[in-house]
Amino acid sequence: MTALVIAEHDHAAVRSATLNTVTAALACMAGDVHVLVVGSNVGDAVKAAAGIAGVSRIIAVDSPFLADNLAENLAAQIVSMSQGYSHILFAASANGKSVAPRVAALLDVAAISEITKVIAPDTFERPIYAGNVIATVRSSDAIKVMTVRTTSFDAAAATGGSATVQNAEGVADSGKSRFVGREIHRSERPELTTAQVIVAGGRGLGSADKFKEVLAPLADRLNAGLGASLSAVDEGYAPNDWQVGQTGKIVAPQLYIACGISGAVQHLAGIQDSKVIVAINADEEAPIFSVADYGLVADLFIAVPELVAALGPGPR
Repeated sequence: MTALVIAEHDHAAVRSATLNTVTAALACMAGDVHVLVVGSNVGDAVKAAAGIAGVSRIIAVDSPFLADNLAENLAAQIVSMSQGYSHILFAASANGKSVAPRVAALLDVAAISEITKVIAPDTFERPIYAGNVIATVRSSDAIKVMTVRTTSFDAAAATGGSATVQNAEGVADSGKSRFVGREIHRSERPELTTAQVIVAGGRGLGSADKFKEVLAPLADRLNAGLGASLSAVDEGYAPNDWQVGQTGKIVAPQLYIACGISGAVQHLAGIQDSKVIVAINADEEAPIFSVADYGLVADLFIAVPELVAALGPGPR
């Protein structure tokens, strides 16, 4: 059996989610793991992928039709080279969730979403009902197409591997979609899905100005990523890419500090893999306290500045 991992990359470097997906692929079988790197001018990403421990082959596809990661073109490319693979794995990112169902449909197999554990080559665990129930899924499909919840798997070593590189020809443009534009929010803060510390705020902050005024200093002290609950994003207090939860980003930091977040089920589903959860909320009945390792019933507008002052100046 051979597994194919679809690499997440920015055309220059391989994203960390790929390393976690490789670990999941290695758990699926004792056979080979190949990594597919597609895009335009992906030479640097290919070199980085070739060093991943446990990977035996890198398949590089360099095509202008794949430059913008259009789901229809990427799905067609994967299907065109699916012969001989028993597993095709994607990270459960926005990109993976978009492409994996298309690949499964074209192959006429089931798509298995967000696996958190590999029990056997054909048997996997995945959360349902916002993580309150863990389902065991067994697939009899010849090719298992799945997305991987990367926070549930350790990252494979990014160096030490010696995979061979095979170049493959890109498919023609499907003509079903076209790239219009991209707005990129750049931040010097750590990316939420890889941050070791996250400071997150909810509707209790009251406004976008208060969100930044109160939480940003704490995040700066801890060199933390800034996150938000769905309600805070809906109110316009924080941008969409800060949203943490079932419909946002699934995170697993060493420390998660929830400020003014009540703890809706969909939010708790996104933070349950955090090593330590600290909750600050004025409502002692808030559901967030049921999952918090440490809880502080207090006015966050007083408690958070006091915490910042206690931490002292500069990042820690």
